Amino acid sequence: MVPVAPAGEPANASSGVFGRLAGHQVALDAFLREQLAEFEPEIRDLAAYALEASGKRLRPALVFLSGWKGSGAPSAELVRVAAVVEMVHLATLVHDDIMDGAEVRRNRPTVARRYGSAAAVLLGDALFAHALHLTTQFPTTAVCAAVSVAMRRVCAGEIVQTLRRGSLRVDRADYTRIVDLKTAELFRVSCQLGAEVAGHPAGFVAAASRFGRHLGIGYQIYDDLVDFFGEEARIGKTLGTDLTSGKLTLPLLVLRERLEPVEQERLAEELAGRRVPDLAGRLEQMRRLGVFARVAGEVAVELADARAALAPWQGLAPTPRLGELADLLEAQVRSLAPAT
Repeated sequence: MVPVAPAGEPANASSGVFGRLAGHQVALDAFLREQLAEFEPEIRDLAAYALEASGKRLRPALVFLSGWKGSGAPSAELVRVAAVVEMVHLATLVHDDIMDGAEVRRNRPTVARRYGSAAAVLLGDALFAHALHLTTQFPTTAVCAAVSVAMRRVCAGEIVQTLRRGSLRVDRADYTRIVDLKTAELFRVSCQLGAEVAGHPAGFVAAASRFGRHLGIGYQIYDDLVDFFGEEARIGKTLGTDLTSGKLTLPLLVLRERLEPVEQERLAEELAGRRVPDLAGRLEQMRRLGVFARVAGEVAVELADARAALAPWQGLAPTPRLGELADLLEAQVRSLAPAT
């Protein structure tokens, strides 16, 4: 499993911040392969299939960068934390693909498509369980406590989003709350635990936690833009699933605000499943009504807040490394901008 350039970024992006983490990712790969032996023989192939879909590994990168002390080999504790957050993340992806009806992730069939939805649900549960098992191997209960709360919050965000599918009773505050729970929480705890396990000052641990939260919100907004403005072959996953599954994400919220009443009603019917979704038509409207620029501006706000959280810690080793991730996300957003 080799780290790849993030979606929407040129292939040589991995020579930057992700290239710097190559040795860390090798250590993580080896650790994850070792974990397969812990799964029951009957499900090892399924677990391996899920673990091989690790892609960008943003959350482990956040662990490693928040705990950064140099380019040497990472500590065993940092590698274990990185494995925990990656397993939790992969479990959520397995479940997300079932709920979204997605058939492709990272250019191959999803777990649900290959093994069936019932097996995929249970595999996600098994990944969650093993992630928690790994947290019990730390000398204190602090990591287990932080991860278990984060897992609950991530699941709560998914539940709230699921209950709101097809509903137009979703506003900006609802959207931000869902994103804060289902995406930003795991970014936040990755930064917190990376800094904490590495022994960085308590003030920096809190700052890294805030950085992770804002970066996570920005990343989810970016990912919601990808669903409309990305290229499926390049991104490696099914696009347009937010509209077809009835999720009112920020691009759709902004579009709704800018549509005439008749079109707002048609969009409502599409989201509710009463009309066949017109993805091409909605994308054309987004381009015409300037939706991309408005939503991209929201990413910029979150990145500014993320950088501000680390401003008092410029002399600490992790700060410039984390800043590179914010720069990379900024570049990813620009790469999605539609031609004018």
